[in-house]
Amino acid sequence: MSDSLDAPPAIQTYAPDPHADAGHLLQRIRNEVASVFLGQTAVMDQILAALLAGGHVLIEGLPGLGKTHAVIALARTIGGSFKRIQFTPDLMPSDVMGHSLYDMGQQAFRLRHGPIFAHFVLADEINRAPAKTQSALLEAMQEQQVTIDGESLPLPSPFMVLATQNPIEQEGTYPLPEAQLDRFLMKIQIGYPGMQEEEQIVAAVSSGRAGTGLSTGGIQILCTPAEIMQAQELCASVQAVPEVIAYAVRLVRATREMKGISLGAGTRGAISLVRVAKAYALLQGRNYVIPDDIKSAVRPVLRHRVQLAPELAISGQQIDHTLDAIVNQTDAPRR
Repeated sequence: MSDSLDAPPAIQTYAPDPHADAGHLLQRIRNEVASVFLGQTAVMDQILAALLAGGHVLIEGLPGLGKTHAVIALARTIGGSFKRIQFTPDLMPSDVMGHSLYDMGQQAFRLRHGPIFAHFVLADEINRAPAKTQSALLEAMQEQQVTIDGESLPLPSPFMVLATQNPIEQEGTYPLPEAQLDRFLMKIQIGYPGMQEEEQIVAAVSSGRAGTGLSTGGIQILCTPAEIMQAQELCASVQAVPEVIAYAVRLVRATREMKGISLGAGTRGAISLVRVAKAYALLQGRNYVIPDDIKSAVRPVLRHRVQLAPELAISGQQIDHTLDAIVNQTDAPRR
């Protein structure tokens, strides 16, 4: 008998797939956050996609739907820092960014960092503050740095702003200008949970001490900020073939040409579509984008970049319905 037949079978080795590993980690993060953010799976996927793409999100919804719990829980899962800023009509830019103050003991000026210096910043009810304070976030969101007394200071990485706003029909709101809206990668709308999920929320909160709400104290740390940055690099490396990129561009150009739209999305909208589609692919452990990833990104990426003509807005037409019509009318590439 030959030596080759006597030898044990060779052990087959498989190269690890970093995209699949990242998908598993993100699934664990999603499940961990879901323990305190019940019934909002789609919203959580959108927030994770924005984090992977290195963007910021604008969240619109009524109070009491668990937005703060979701952000705190997400920050805890990656061991990141979290700060919350309550925007009010009298909030000043220095209250957000920080300022210098004179230290009488050391006879020198000392820099006091504002709440913007955190991995996750929840800007609550951003449209209750005047434009001057809203615009103070622009440099931080775009450049990941702030300037205080002429000194540029870097912000931690990863850095993400999650701004909530009340519907503009409510009193005491200041609509965000187009330039600032465009800084947000996605606009996420949070609605009421389903009947079963709402029953679970009420049961969980009312059984807690003093009924103060779902606790985020039990959230486990699943990774580090450095690992999230690695996941962001993986997200950027996800492949988008030219046909998929052309599809994203056609969708954006259609918003400029469709009747009933007074303001269409710009080139940044197409770039954002591809970035978010890559994040959706990574969430599923894939290293390539498919047309369905682009379709899933259309609503949250474009709804704040498109404005309906007044006659449609008055009639009650919704931007999401118009975007759906554009998706249905635009041919997608075959896989």
